[in-house]
Amino acid sequence: MFPQGRHPAPHQAPGQPFKFTIPESLDRIKEEFQFLQAQYHSLKMECEKLASEKTEMQRHYVMSLSVSVCLFLHQTEIAKRLNTICAQVIPFLSQEVSTLTESLFFHQDPASPRGTPLPSPRENGMDKARLLKKDPCSPASTASSASSSSLKSKEMSMRDKAGTPGLKSSTPTPRGDSTPGPSSTPGIRPSLSKPPSMEIPHPASLRTPLAVPGPYPGAFGMLPHAAGMNGELAGAAGAAAYAAGLHNMSPQMSAAAAAAVAAYGRSPMVGFDPHPHMRVPGMPPSLTGIPGGKPAYSFHVAADGQMQPVPFPPDALVGPGIPRHARQINTLNHGEVVCAVTISNPTRHVYTGGKGCVKVWDISHPGNKSPVSQLDCLNRDNYIRSCRLLPDGRTLIVGGEASTLSIWDLATPTPRIKAELTSSAPACYALAISPDSKVCFSCCSDGNIAVWDLHNQTLVRQFQGHTDGASCIDISNDGTKLWTGGLDNTVRSWDLREGRQLQQHDFTSQIFSLGYCPTGEWLAVGMESSNVEVLHVTKPDKYQLHLHESCVLSLQFAYCGKWFVSTGKDNLLNAWRTPYGASIFQSKESSSVLSCDISVDDKYIVTGSGDKKATVYEVIY
Repeated sequence: MFPQGRHPAPHQAPGQPFKFTIPESLDRIKEEFQFLQAQYHSLKMECEKLASEKTEMQRHYVMSLSVSVCLFLHQTEIAKRLNTICAQVIPFLSQEVSTLTESLFFHQDPASPRGTPLPSPRENGMDKARLLKKDPCSPASTASSASSSSLKSKEMSMRDKAGTPGLKSSTPTPRGDSTPGPSSTPGIRPSLSKPPSMEIPHPASLRTPLAVPGPYPGAFGMLPHAAGMNGELAGAAGAAAYAAGLHNMSPQMSAAAAAAVAAYGRSPMVGFDPHPHMRVPGMPPSLTGIPGGKPAYSFHVAADGQMQPVPFPPDALVGPGIPRHARQINTLNHGEVVCAVTISNPTRHVYTGGKGCVKVWDISHPGNKSPVSQLDCLNRDNYIRSCRLLPDGRTLIVGGEASTLSIWDLATPTPRIKAELTSSAPACYALAISPDSKVCFSCCSDGNIAVWDLHNQTLVRQFQGHTDGASCIDISNDGTKLWTGGLDNTVRSWDLREGRQLQQHDFTSQIFSLGYCPTGEWLAVGMESSNVEVLHVTKPDKYQLHLHESCVLSLQFAYCGKWFVSTGKDNLLNAWRTPYGASIFQSKESSSVLSCDISVDDKYIVTGSGDKKATVYEVIY
């Protein structure tokens, strides 16, 4: 057991057997142990030294990487600001100097960032003077027509390649790249059942329109579209912010918009696209804007599929019933991801649905920071997906990730469950109440629409048609029509008197939200592809709106019908003019905005978000 030569053999006489004593053996074992211990100590010191050197090298690497990223961001920001300045100056130069400047500055190395035009949401990116002066019979207009035809053919070809097999679409919706973010982001068929929160596990048992991760970061941390400070929504000040070059947004464009570019006779000064996922399939980056630094975001889609930027009327943002902006007045810290919200009439209580419970908040006293009551619904670990008040405000219906709906009596001193309705579907994604309060409609995860008699508390009918989960629902004011959207990429209308399907609109994107205008025949639809589409329910034409950067998760019309709001995974709350979608105001929240509601008097908006809170806004007229 000892190395050769380290321990001399004990003295022994020739011819005698080898002998040793126990003390000698112990001494040898002790010496060997000390020798091995010294070797271990030496090796340990060497290992610690190497580990220290490795840590130091990693620290230097991280520091150098951080410096490189900072330098890149600064370089990008400087390039964008220079491009913005040039975009403002070039129109005032002579044609020769302007062309030379463009060729020198905007045709640099392809790897370098290029200019982004200044958005003008209120004017929809259109230079009205140039449009009026342009001769429709000029050669430029002829080129415009040819360019439009060619680009349309290319776009349609790409749509056919990327479209969902087996779906027919008379009015196809352009679909951009897949929504950025972690792999849990819903694709064509989401398989997650929990709302957006990075720390929440997502079982694959249910398909759901709200299975999206947490907040979506903006490009280089810049706020898109005039987001106000401290929750205030920018209205008229938005135009000044755009003129100052503080915001960079690259909305989607259409082949018709490209034709408008050709009609101007000059190439748009757009190259660097901070939001490539918003690009319409088949459209090159150089055609994602309108000359003069005003990218369009609202388009009219005719019956033949032709798309044109919408020229907003002079009264788009003025007049009775049109808000100027909104300001945040309260934050309700629910403590869990808020997937459902509703507000009472008269405006006093807000109901927020999270995991396993609905919390009730009294907003008549802004100083209140705690809920006045808590309604424990479903199972503790299941999320509430929808809650709806009956018009009298005395009954609340709650649905979510369970096969039961809870009916709550709010008229008692302490709210209590009055009844439970059980269906065969494992989850309910959305609810609607008939105007006479007699019937409740629930969108089921199996695609069916369950019709409940609230007086007898029984299931009286099921509308069957959606081939995947029914995700959203709304009902006409006269109670004769029902509109539903689904994860099967369709929107369907139902005749409630005859109990049959009336219409079906096919899209190339999943439907996450919709709302029916209370005062007109318009239906607004929020897409997984980030588009908002406003359909006329009796005519084939529609409007397509492109200010969201990701999934549109909720949508609600004001009761006056003149405007509506939509919210999304991009943390945005957008307010739109009915029906053509002029941007009234916009707010940037700190996380995905999953739900929204508007008070009956159109004076308050409440939103529920992925950062476990609800936000109350006061609408300013």
